[in-house]
Amino acid sequence: MPRFAASSIAAALIVTAGFPIGAPGAQAKKTAKPNVLFIAVDDLNDWTTFLGGYPGVKTPSLDRLARRGTFFTRAYCAAPACNPSRTSLLCGVRPSTSGVYHNPNPWRVQLPDAVTLPQHFMAHGYQVWGGGKIFHGGMNDPQSWHVYFPQARDPVPKLRPVNGIPNTAQFDWGPVEVGDQSMGDTQVTDWGVKFLGQEHDRPFFLAVGLFRPHLPWYVPKKYFDEYPLAEVTLPKVKEDDLDDVPPIGRQMARPQGDHAKVLKYQQWEKAVQGYLASITYADGQIGRLLDALDKSPYAENTIIVLWTDHGWHLGEKLHWRKFTLWEEAGRVPLVFVVPGLTKPGSRCDRTVSLLDIYPTLAELCGLPVGEQLEGKSLKPLLEDPARPWDRPVITTHGRSNHSVRSERWRLIRYSDGTEELYDHENDPLEWTNLAGEAKLAEVKKELAAWLPKVNVPEGPRQAEGPAKKKTRPAPAKSPRPKPTAETP
Repeated sequence: MPRFAASSIAAALIVTAGFPIGAPGAQAKKTAKPNVLFIAVDDLNDWTTFLGGYPGVKTPSLDRLARRGTFFTRAYCAAPACNPSRTSLLCGVRPSTSGVYHNPNPWRVQLPDAVTLPQHFMAHGYQVWGGGKIFHGGMNDPQSWHVYFPQARDPVPKLRPVNGIPNTAQFDWGPVEVGDQSMGDTQVTDWGVKFLGQEHDRPFFLAVGLFRPHLPWYVPKKYFDEYPLAEVTLPKVKEDDLDDVPPIGRQMARPQGDHAKVLKYQQWEKAVQGYLASITYADGQIGRLLDALDKSPYAENTIIVLWTDHGWHLGEKLHWRKFTLWEEAGRVPLVFVVPGLTKPGSRCDRTVSLLDIYPTLAELCGLPVGEQLEGKSLKPLLEDPARPWDRPVITTHGRSNHSVRSERWRLIRYSDGTEELYDHENDPLEWTNLAGEAKLAEVKKELAAWLPKVNVPEGPRQAEGPAKKKTRPAPAKSPRPKPTAETP
């Protein structure tokens, strides 16, 4: 069943053409170990051509990257929020292990001795530079970088909110009358391009973090013009979709919040337009990084990994933003290009987690793979994308709220024991909760065996935004935390 009213051409078309690893005549920079170009994108769901999430989305650079390596069609985040997702990826442990469940949880308080992914590369002789949004905003880790280039502020429209929806903070969209050079992501990309154009006498780990398509969706007008409102397609939505969802799931969805406001102010098409415009703007910056690498002496000896921290809802299940355990919030683009290993245009349909990035890069670069890491190296799948793989992905939102996603099924179990079960073979939109079907008890049992055995209490929280308050401890007992809206 297609997710949109207008059918989309399958992303499989993209795998038929290869793409050269380096620019013509480019020579590999000979170093003892491969370099790493680590590209992070914020809030990007599967709305790319190669994943087929939206018909007509323009992502030529992402598609170009997918053509030159291996892309995963079932990659999922460890948590559907920026801070816990990035903490899990960069430290290699689940939220249920760290206690970092939400955006306001300071991760270094919970993991004071953690050796982050960039620190691991620093300890093994790499030159490690980071720019833009890699860790969650306000929680950057100075000890993880030799050099760090912060994200610049973006221009904003003169009159806000552009969409007319009051009291929704960053939940806004509209064009800004500026050129690309005024945008923070462009400046971060400029910095990355400059780095790739320089001589380096030791292997490097270069992390470039793009903020878009994070809210607010303010990008130059030319990107909005790429998506005329008359041609915008809305996601398919079932009005009674939440009727068979347990109370905690409905609390996460908050249908009377963002979704009701979008409908009231007739902003759905414009919101989709803003998200698409922001995706295409970010895609352009990715293309500039790829061009710079291809022109450099490092093209044939640099591993590229591109990931996004979680997905995004645009009305599916009557919800907006992330912060749920459903498919739209969990599924992410993940692409690896490993010279000499990945085959151009390879597609892998196995379920993999962003937790797997840390051990994968360590193994690919000949670094030790620590026993504390809870992911698994994807090198076997990069060698053979069709090989057997029996690991579903765990996504966590709040203490003891988990999703288990296999290739066919999604089991959600909330902190009060209530459940959802979806059959993606017959119900890819997750419209029908099968958790109560007696004949599927064995399916639930097999999936539930993967649930975390330990769910540590949530760590302390700190206020987000300009006026930060003192960190306060979490309650000593929180067996059933109430899901709440978070700062995007």
